[in-house]
Amino acid sequence: MKIGIVCYPTFGGSGVVATELGKALADRGHQVHFVTYNQPARLDFFSENLFYHEVSVSKYPLFDYPPYELALASRLVDVVRFEKLDVLHVHYAIPHASAAFMAKQILATYGIFIPVVTTLHGTDITLVGKDRTYKPVVTFSINQSDGVTAVSEHLKQDTYNFFDIKKDIRVIPNFIDLQRFNLKPKDHFKKAIAPNGERVLVHTSNFRKVKRTEDVIKIFAKVVEKIPAKLLMVGDGGERIVCEQLSRDLGIDEHVRFLGKQDAIEEILSVSDLFLMPSQSESFGLAALEAMACKVPVISTNAGGLPELNIEGVTGFLKDIGDIEGMAERSVYILEDEQRLEQFKENALAHAKKFELANILPEYENYYNEIVELSK
Repeated sequence: MKIGIVCYPTFGGSGVVATELGKALADRGHQVHFVTYNQPARLDFFSENLFYHEVSVSKYPLFDYPPYELALASRLVDVVRFEKLDVLHVHYAIPHASAAFMAKQILATYGIFIPVVTTLHGTDITLVGKDRTYKPVVTFSINQSDGVTAVSEHLKQDTYNFFDIKKDIRVIPNFIDLQRFNLKPKDHFKKAIAPNGERVLVHTSNFRKVKRTEDVIKIFAKVVEKIPAKLLMVGDGGERIVCEQLSRDLGIDEHVRFLGKQDAIEEILSVSDLFLMPSQSESFGLAALEAMACKVPVISTNAGGLPELNIEGVTGFLKDIGDIEGMAERSVYILEDEQRLEQFKENALAHAKKFELANILPEYENYYNEIVELSK
């Protein structure tokens, strides 16, 4: 099958999932064409079945903002026509689903019909999509898609609650490549980070407000009062400087390391004992799944789809948004006892295996075939 994938090329969850899905489909013999404005961050190797088509946006003085949606639609028309694609899979509703609809209408004038599958990832529905500026377009684009998937049951219900959606939404959860994400032998690295055997806590995100990264610092400040520990903050974004200052204000900056964006995140997770995710909203929690695959238990909020991933008292603990005390107390509970910590680590890996790529990939392949057949 020839599959077109449209995504954001950044480190965000939707871009990561789209890229890893495309790479896995290529490994299975499908021809996969990525269409976006930059090469996706994880599209980092050559394959005879992988192709990248850049979207160029002309910067006319007439426009205050470059018309990316129009440029994307035009590029999709070109790629579908000349690469003879069988299906378009767009990740994140805004603006990809609406651009795909526009491309589909243009292609119809050439006698070409291309089915479109839209995958909803979270903030395209729960934050951006609810903005009344975009809501009519989001609703229309989803309803005009030939197939719609969501990464969790919670996101599916949110979509039905927030929008007047007539389409059936198929839940296909995010996945993990256990060939990449597994516990690596990095004892030398751990000794460098925690030379006196301190526990290592970790947080990874794009440091947006919705991730509540300040809460990570506050939780850690309470943990380090009880047990020797270090905190690794992985990623970058608008809230990083705020967190750096907060760690200084709380007098814990010598125990906190800001590592910026990292490609080999699995190596950092391999030296970690506990993952902190105090997010305001998470439709799935891909970063937590990556941690669990590396045998790292999770302390998270009970927001969005996180209860579907982080099992209370088994793979970690769930607390209300903003419950700093509760998350710190549960963190100490896991970390203070070696045998207890090891059991949580084993449980985290066992649950992560349910989301292994080999289990989820056939669901996408079957869905593509179903949508293509229904569209004939």
